Amino acid sequence: MDTIASLFSFITTPVSWVIVQFHTMYGAIFGPDTGWAWGLSIVSLVVLIRICLIPLFVKQIKSTRNMQALQPKMKAIQERYKSDKQRQSEEMMKLYKETGTNPLSSCLPILAQSPFFFALYHVLSAIASGKTIGVIDEPLLASARQAHIFGAPLAAKFMDSPEKVEALHASLTDVRVVTAIMIVMMSASQFFTQRQLMMKNVDLSVKTPYMQQQKMLMYIFPLIFAGMGINFPVGVLVYWLTTNVWTMGQQMFVINQNPTPGSKAQDAYLQRLLKSVTQHGEVRGRRRKTIVKVIVAKGADRNDNERRFFAGLAKSGFAAQADGTVIKSDNVSVEAEGGAPKRQQPKRQTKSQRQTGSGQQAGGQQTAEQPEQTEQAEQAEQAAPSLEKKPQASQKGAKAGSASAGDKPARPSRANSGQRKGQQRPKHPSSKK
Repeated sequence: MDTIASLFSFITTPVSWVIVQFHTMYGAIFGPDTGWAWGLSIVSLVVLIRICLIPLFVKQIKSTRNMQALQPKMKAIQERYKSDKQRQSEEMMKLYKETGTNPLSSCLPILAQSPFFFALYHVLSAIASGKTIGVIDEPLLASARQAHIFGAPLAAKFMDSPEKVEALHASLTDVRVVTAIMIVMMSASQFFTQRQLMMKNVDLSVKTPYMQQQKMLMYIFPLIFAGMGINFPVGVLVYWLTTNVWTMGQQMFVINQNPTPGSKAQDAYLQRLLKSVTQHGEVRGRRRKTIVKVIVAKGADRNDNERRFFAGLAKSGFAAQADGTVIKSDNVSVEAEGGAPKRQQPKRQTKSQRQTGSGQQAGGQQTAEQPEQTEQAEQAEQAAPSLEKKPQASQKGAKAGSASAGDKPARPSRANSGQRKGQQRPKHPSSKK
């Protein structure tokens, strides 16, 4: 660690100068030789660095979201060119260039603050060794060596020997208790930050290997920092704990105000926005109008969270416009605003209701069949020729039918069956056919 820190010795002078300036300010309040003056100087150094790194943090958020969105396409490229690694790399670089995504952007904040971290480590190591460094001269060195945070010197480590701890006017027990608590807090804050990102700000509708990698890092990173923390001075632990807490709060703000589409955080944000629109009758704030405008422009590509948002607007009688505003409308359908109407299930009927319904249906069918039969009969009567002797024939046929009633039933006449035939000869009463 000392060898790595020495590589960043060129930045130790600016870092030591910033610490001394903050120490001068806090020393006038808490005293120049107190741990509060030196500890708050380190905390202020972290805050200053992180403020300067906010643009890089924004790029990190955008790069992370772009990488999540590109995972399906990247997986398709890997499957397509799995036997040609060179072509696979070329297609990956082409995809990054077309979408404007830089895979290294997610590491920019860590890479940017690494020189300051190692420079601070180099400064604290020099204080522990009793050497002047940067703008820290002999009086400031003596003041820093006397500064303790809850009984632990700024330059003490968890693995220091009892003799080295006694040279800093402290006890080994105090040093190890304080450093152990800070290491646990540092690892816990790192774990909670990564877990917050995975549980709330990830599109759960897309399952990609990237999510599995992030889930593994959620458990691996805290263990790595815990292993490294036993070799960090107390001042460096203060620095790293402060930067983890800052990252956690900054990420919490970004998740609440600008969540990833399709995530649980977006659902919670849109529900808050829906409640605000319902109460005030308008979309308040330029940023909120921009979000509504983007969702409107998506059209059929909206995710489930956005469809629920539009369904809630329609239910409240509002319609979203292309400029991000809403208007009051009495004829707003859920389907028109991108929401799918729910299918209504028929009510379950009892046995008696089903029997009654089937009887009515059968009666309706019979009623519908009766006009057809009547119409066929009328057509048959019109089609049959008018015969003068037809009544006599029918009377003879009736007598014949009564005479032969014991043998066979009379056949239906062809006129009644709807067939168009000529004049028929009446049958003899003695005939059996």
